[in-house]
Formats: sequence, structure tokens, C-alpha cells
Amino acid sequence: MADTPAPGTVRPGGRTARVRETVLQTAADVLAEAGFEALDLAEVARRAGVGRTTVYRRWGTPGTLAADLLDDMAAQSLPRTDTGSVEGDLRANARLVVETLTDPRQGRLFKALIAAALCNGQAAEALHRFYGTRIEEWAGCVIDAVRRGELPVGTDGRRVIAAVSAPLYYALLNTGAPLTEADAHDAADAALAAARAGVWATAADQPR
Repeated sequence: MADTPAPGTVRPGGRTARVRETVLQTAADVLAEAGFEALDLAEVARRAGVGRTTVYRRWGTPGTLAADLLDDMAAQSLPRTDTGSVEGDLRANARLVVETLTDPRQGRLFKALIAAALCNGQAAEALHRFYGTRIEEWAGCVIDAVRRGELPVGTDGRRVIAAVSAPLYYALLNTGAPLTEADAHDAADAALAAARAGVWATAADQPR
């Protein structure tokens, strides 16, 4: 007998895909409105107009539902910006992070998903995949910068992109200070300065 797929992992089309889209949209609404602790499968089913049995059979737990939402967000995220310069690209990345975190709905949604990841293993793994996907996408701007001679050979693009967003998420979660475009530019410029100094360049790839 074939193994039964884990809840939330099947990606069929047709009516099932429409049900998934509706449920995930409703789950995002609940998370943005009231946080992870309010993500009740029965309530999501009621608000989505979907049978409770369908929701419980497909997702099973709030953590699985939050994880599937994160995977869907990663799959639908926009491609990176290409401004033609590493400074412009990193600033664009930082502005996108700030715009997302300061958006009235998206900011609350991300806080709820981060909270979910802190207390649920499935959500944590999905959050890691989400950020891994976004960092991998934007790391291309660093690869391009190395090719153009703007950054040292061997610069690790993933670490540079992570360094851009790290202070912005720290501010969101720990200081409570409102994020601004100036904060975005400061974060990007600090990461760029470190990258130009070779902080994230692999020693083995450096010219001898």
C-alpha cells in the first residue's frame, strides 16, 4: 500500500487547489487579526466556507496549516530586483523587507508566523524554508556584483542578504521602534560595507 502523504503536502489542481487557496487565505486573515493562538481549524473552516472534516483531514493541526501557508508564500513571492548595481539591489531588498514588515496586514501576519515558529516544529521548519528561498533568490544580486567586480571573489551572497534583513527583524521584534526607509538604507549600506571589506569572502577563493 502506498504511503499516505503528510497533511498539507499535496499540491493537486482543480477544486482541491481552490479549497487550499481559500483555506490558506482565511488562515492568513486569522493570523493577521489575532495571532497564532487564535488559529483554530474549526473556525478557519467556518470562515472559509469549507467542511470541517476537509480541513482536519488535510491539515490536522494549526502548525501544519501555518507551515503550508509559509510554503505557499515562498512559492508565490516576487523575484528579486535587478538595478544593475549591488548598492541599488541591496537597498531594494531592504526596502522590500521594511515595506512588508510595516504593512498593516503583512506585518502582523509575519509576527504571527514567527510566533508560530517559536512554539511549533513544523512552522519553524517552514519558516526556515521560506527565508532560505528568499535569501537564495536575492543572493543572485551578490553573485552578479562579484562578476562585475563590485565585491571580492568568493563573497557569500546568502550571508550578505541575511545581514541586510537581520537588523530590520531585530528592530521589529526587540526594540519596537518603527521601521523607516532610512533604516532600510542603513541596513543595506552596512551589509555592503562589510561585504566590500571581505567579511563574507571565502578565504580559499581569494587571489594569492
